[in-house]
Amino acid sequence: MHFAGGIMQHGFQCGMIWGVTLAAGAQAYRLLGPGPQAESKAIIAAQKLVEVFLSRNNYINCIDITDIDKSSSSMQMIMYFLIKGGTISCMRMAAKYAPAAFSEINSVLSEEPIETPAPPVSCAAVVAQKMGASEMHTVMAAGFAGGIGLCGGACGALGAALWILSMNNSLKEKGKIDFNDPKALDLIERFLESTDFKFECSQIVGRKFENIGDHAGYLRDGGCSKIIEVLTAK
Repeated sequence: MHFAGGIMQHGFQCGMIWGVTLAAGAQAYRLLGPGPQAESKAIIAAQKLVEVFLSRNNYINCIDITDIDKSSSSMQMIMYFLIKGGTISCMRMAAKYAPAAFSEINSVLSEEPIETPAPPVSCAAVVAQKMGASEMHTVMAAGFAGGIGLCGGACGALGAALWILSMNNSLKEKGKIDFNDPKALDLIERFLESTDFKFECSQIVGRKFENIGDHAGYLRDGGCSKIIEVLTAK
C-alpha cells in the first residue's frame, strides 16, 4: 500500500511496478534460494517489467499517468478518481499488466544461470537484510536496485525500507496499514535530508547504472552507504 501513487502519492514509479518486482523476487527465491544469483535474476526481471509497463502505458511514473500526486487538491483527486473514472482505469491497467508481468518473470527465471558479481548485488537487498528481513524478503526487495531494475527512478533502497517498515507495522497492528504512517513519513524525511532532497536514484548518484556489475561495484566502493545507514537506523 505504501507504493500506491508512486510511493505514498509522491508520483514516482507506479505501485504496480513495485508490486510485480516483489513478485519477481519471490519467484527468484523459490527457484534459486538466497544469494547473488537470485538477486541478480530479480534485478534482470525488474528491468524487463519496467520495459513492459513503459511499452503499454508510455510512462512509468504515476504522476505522468494520472496528473495527480501528493500536492494535488481534493477537487483534483475527485475529478480523476470519481468523475474521470481513474479507479476503473487503474484496475483495467492492472488486469492487463499482471499476466504480461507473470509471463516476463517466468521467461527471465527460466533462462540459464548468469555470471554474478561479488556481493553486495543490490542496495535494496542490503537495506532489507540490515532491517532484519528474512532471506526470502531480502531477495524479493533486490529488484528495486537502482530505482527498480536500474531504471534510475525513485530510490530502491527507500522502497525496500518502506516495504519492510510497512510489513513490520502491519504485524503489530493486526493487518492494519496506515497510509499516513508517521514512521513512514519520518523515514522519507530522513532519507530526503540525506540525499539533498532528491528522490530519484539517477539524480542522487548522478547517472544511471549500466548493469548489475556497475551497481554492485558502486556499492562495494561505499556508494549509498550513508543513505543505507540512515534508512536502517533504529
